[in-house]
Amino acid sequence: MSDHTAPILVTGGAGYIGSHTVRLLAGQGRRVVVLDNLVFGHEKAIVDDGVELVVGDVGDQDLVRGLFAKHRFGAVVHFAAFAYVGESVTDPLKYYQNNTAEPVKLLQVMQEFGCKVFVFSSTCATYGVPDKLPITESNVQNPINPYGRSKLMVEWILADCDHAWGLRSACLRYFNASGCSPDGLIGEDHNPETHLIPRVMMAVTGEIDHIEVFGTDYNTADGTCIRDYIHVEDLADAHARALDHLSAGGASVRCNLGTGVGVSVKEIISAVEEVTGKQVPVKYGPRREGDPDSLVADPSLAKELLGWVASRKDVRDMVRSAWAWMSAPGKGRFPANERKS
Repeated sequence: MSDHTAPILVTGGAGYIGSHTVRLLAGQGRRVVVLDNLVFGHEKAIVDDGVELVVGDVGDQDLVRGLFAKHRFGAVVHFAAFAYVGESVTDPLKYYQNNTAEPVKLLQVMQEFGCKVFVFSSTCATYGVPDKLPITESNVQNPINPYGRSKLMVEWILADCDHAWGLRSACLRYFNASGCSPDGLIGEDHNPETHLIPRVMMAVTGEIDHIEVFGTDYNTADGTCIRDYIHVEDLADAHARALDHLSAGGASVRCNLGTGVGVSVKEIISAVEEVTGKQVPVKYGPRREGDPDSLVADPSLAKELLGWVASRKDVRDMVRSAWAWMSAPGKGRFPANERKS
């Protein structure tokens, strides 16, 4: 285990995956400062009293320099990004500015202050349509949308910084983040919400009229797309392990984070019906352009390099935790007037 005394800067730490990671890191006794502009994050998602929340942008170099001068961070965990694939296609410059150019400004400040540990929230979207399954880190990275390209560019930049000035980084390529903290304290609240599991639950509660299934003629057992769903707390654990690996002097790593278990859209709907005891209103529509039949990770490299294995592989466990948060009295989905947009 590495030294936990040096403060950690977590960008986007008030968002979905960021807030779960911040909670874990703080619970491990690490000193954490969150930088989040609250465009998509929530102040209430920072639940530990010892965590400082600074509202601002990653690309504001004067602000970031001031934070580095004050705290002398030993590492940065970078979540801050836009993540709507469809929007990235219609407004690519927004994504290249926010997801690629802004992190460059952050890295420039890190170089100035000699901070050489960077954990990066990457994505399986960097692979595009996979050339083989399950997806390993040796798969060709050929993203099919600006979102995936904006993330892959940062991976390239990090590799160049490693060569040039010794920055060591962990690029963690997530598959489908899911679930919430089992105690219902923090959870998944995007606006708009595009992820399948919360949308199926929104159909159950009547927040939306129905869930639309895009395509039933894929080359899968039940005709619907298959994806690898990874619990958000397992993702948080991977970030903590990546920090330990790099802080102890480990080399840069590029790892897939998934369970290795594929789950179809119809199986997700069935799991929600089983957990909630309610029927899901479903409508079937045509395929969406660019949706591969199946995206499933081979997570064995993360086990080898970081000692990380997903602890929750039954999607019903992820559904139970998401439902517990969504239906928790006084907790659940943050009221609309507390959302920042």
